[in-house]
Amino acid sequence: MKTTTLIAAALVALSAPAAFAQDGGLVGSVSDESEWQDLGIAIPAFPAQQDVATAAAPKTTGALGVELARIITADLKNNGLFKPVGPDALPRISFGEATNPQFPRWQSMGSEMLVHGFVKAAANEQLTVGCYLYDVQLQTELVREGYVVSPADWRRAAHKCADLVYSRLSGEDPFFDSKIAYIAESGPKGNRRKRLAIMDSDGANHRFITSGTSTALTPRYSPDYSKIAYLSYSDGNPRIYVYDVNSGRQHLVADTGSTTFAPRWSPDGKWILYSMAIGGNTDIYRVSSAGGGRPVKLTSSPGIDIGGSYSPDGSKIVFESDRSGSQQIYVMDADGGNQKRVSFFGGRAATPEWSPRGDQIAFTHIAGNFRIATMTPGGGNLRNLTDAWQDEAPTWSPNGRIIQFFRTERNSGETSLWQVDLTGRHLRKLDTPENASDPSWGPVRP
Repeated sequence: MKTTTLIAAALVALSAPAAFAQDGGLVGSVSDESEWQDLGIAIPAFPAQQDVATAAAPKTTGALGVELARIITADLKNNGLFKPVGPDALPRISFGEATNPQFPRWQSMGSEMLVHGFVKAAANEQLTVGCYLYDVQLQTELVREGYVVSPADWRRAAHKCADLVYSRLSGEDPFFDSKIAYIAESGPKGNRRKRLAIMDSDGANHRFITSGTSTALTPRYSPDYSKIAYLSYSDGNPRIYVYDVNSGRQHLVADTGSTTFAPRWSPDGKWILYSMAIGGNTDIYRVSSAGGGRPVKLTSSPGIDIGGSYSPDGSKIVFESDRSGSQQIYVMDADGGNQKRVSFFGGRAATPEWSPRGDQIAFTHIAGNFRIATMTPGGGNLRNLTDAWQDEAPTWSPNGRIIQFFRTERNSGETSLWQVDLTGRHLRKLDTPENASDPSWGPVRP
């Protein structure tokens, strides 16, 4: 998708005014400890320059403008920071009002912020979508951006607009325009079909990647978003594949002939970590993501060493090991040196993943129930974010502020994807066509 700065008379790019922050505005980093702010935002339907037919799913630019505003509203609502009011509860605006808001109307409704936009048909069946954020009390434009998209990518314009609003008001990096890979599960509990699937961050544009004839497990997006590494079991033999998202082709990275677990990318995309069991001992290995290279063994302690998640700078690896007698979290240098335990709280700890910000590690805390928890890389500041029967396998949003995981129900064995923010107060389920497990949240799309 091509992102452009809006130009021309009604589309002059303006930088956000410094007076906004100086006058008590709401820009600033959201801390993990503080309550998320309840900020009222009005998001009326985006008017169309002309209501004409398009190749997009909503069919006309007028219908598309309503759907864009609905998606932006849902994005901002679901992260727990804002209290948006969407187009179904608001009056319509004219095309001219997108760049000339009638502020008294929105003040009388108690709105603090206002998101306006528009839709118009562009050349070659493309669509132009404008996005504007206004401070209603200051009667000031804070930021604007424009997007030229193909009809198939119209939802991305909504996510990009939501990212713009989120980042401007929270001070945090964006994350809505991203994708999630996961394992779709169907069939009886003892004989599940497990397929690799991908979808947008809000669950839309769902697509199955593998057929289910071979069991797929533990997918992970590459740092550049172009590939997915995953584990495939064909005829009981585990193999690590890398699937190219654009071409639909895949190549073999490792055919170990032994029990293999959890492939994970290095931050530069050159390496893949995995765990392999040989002779009753499980260790962590590194292999070239291009395939065909000789694997390098990084651990050699008696016991089971599993997982492996690089720090954002690639210098460290966090993993789980039972070398102390129970599952605990360890950190080592990227070459396998300086291995040390960092979890010393009660219970067991498994499936660690380093935050993209580098400041925290998410993991499964097993103490009675399976909980999603976080700690600092040194093992301090333990925080349990969930408390259900079985929550596990955390994966971070691109900005390191939301954690996705999968939940297994006690009696039925049904599995589903959930998200929780770092306060632990905002928990929601993500709808999927089938049962779902092993989520992997990719980076923000280029």
